[in-house]
Amino acid sequence: MDQFFLYTGVFLVLLMIASMYRGIAGPTVLDRILSVNAIGSKTTVLLILIGFLYGRPEMFVDISLAYAMLNFIAVIAAAKYFHKRRGQNREVCYYTPPKK
Repeated sequence: MDQFFLYTGVFLVLLMIASMYRGIAGPTVLDRILSVNAIGSKTTVLLILIGFLYGRPEMFVDISLAYAMLNFIAVIAAAKYFHKRRGQNREVCYYTPPKK
C-alpha cells in the first residue's frame, strides 16, 4: 500500500510542475492565480499522502486543512485585489498578442 501512496505522490508532483509552468508562463494574472490555487490543492492531497506514508494521518490532515484554508484565503484576496485594481482603469493583463 505504501507503494501506491508513493507513486500517487510522485504523480501529484508531476502535475504540480505542469501547473507551475502555467503559473510562470501564463499570459494573464487569472492564469497565475488559478495555477497557485491548483498547486495548493495538490499540496493538500500530497500532505495527506505523506501522513499515510509516515503512519500518522491524523496529524497531517490537520496540517493540510490549515494549509488549504490559507491557500483559499490567499487566492480570494489576490483575486479581489486584482479585480479592484482593474476597476481603477489599470490594465492587469500583461498579455500581448503576437505580431503578424
